[in-house]
Amino acid sequence: MTSEITLFVNPTAGSGRGAHAAQPAASALRDAGFSVRTVLGEDADDALRRARRAVADGTGALVAVGGDGMMSLALQAVAGTRTPLGIVAVGTGNDFARALGTPIRDPSAAGRLAAELLKGGAAREIDLGRVGERWFGSVLASGFDSRVNDRGNRMRWVGGRFKYDLAILAELAAFRPIPYRIRLDGGPVREIEATLIAVGNGSTYGGGMRICADAVMDDGLFDVTVVGNCSRTTLLKVFPRVYKGTHLDHPAVTVHRVSSVELAAAGVTAYADGEQLGALPLTAHCVPGAVRVLAPGPSGGI
Repeated sequence: MTSEITLFVNPTAGSGRGAHAAQPAASALRDAGFSVRTVLGEDADDALRRARRAVADGTGALVAVGGDGMMSLALQAVAGTRTPLGIVAVGTGNDFARALGTPIRDPSAAGRLAAELLKGGAAREIDLGRVGERWFGSVLASGFDSRVNDRGNRMRWVGGRFKYDLAILAELAAFRPIPYRIRLDGGPVREIEATLIAVGNGSTYGGGMRICADAVMDDGLFDVTVVGNCSRTTLLKVFPRVYKGTHLDHPAVTVHRVSSVELAAAGVTAYADGEQLGALPLTAHCVPGAVRVLAPGPSGGI
């Protein structure tokens, strides 16, 4: 393993936390004996090209500094390779880091953990979801939740979490069940009406909402959470339970464990790891062991 590590930085993550986090993370890696070079990029496409070049050139690890959007971009560079991914989570949601048990908003601790795991050769293999050429690590959202994302993205006059609270209220007022066509593991196509369908490689989205609460990141399967046709009143009762994962017990909610899922619905945009993926229809595959991550083992050990 080469001792050169590539720090992949989003300087705007978390209202500027990305830029501030890069230095303590780099210091922790250098203190452990690694040399560190930084990749920024003029925009997302340029940053991804530079990250892929670093991976192709044999960097010892790609350590992403930022939020879930940055982790998503980093996955596109390392998935399917033997280059491990380190995680310095300083964004708003940090769902990928949360699922893996790596430090959140503590760049020094995250850098030290990455260095310790690199020195011990203890990178952990986890699954990823794949839609076409796009990889995702946490959750693919479609339906009510993705429409909230759509509306929130259009609300440029307000920022932060409050924007999405307003978007939820607006979507509730306009809510209608969505006619889906769904196929699980290549089986028969089923036509259902649902509030949302979430495809989980990881358990959470939206900064800790446990939509796929029991998802395991190295079992070779998605947890597909289907919230069925329910009234606004029921949705108002069920949706807050997603923060603890207790919504899975509600009769309107079903969970399927599958290795692939096909989704189709008119006028629905999918989001994966919080980033816009595109309009349905789509097919998602769970790819076992698709990436090596510098994260503790499932029991919290190294």
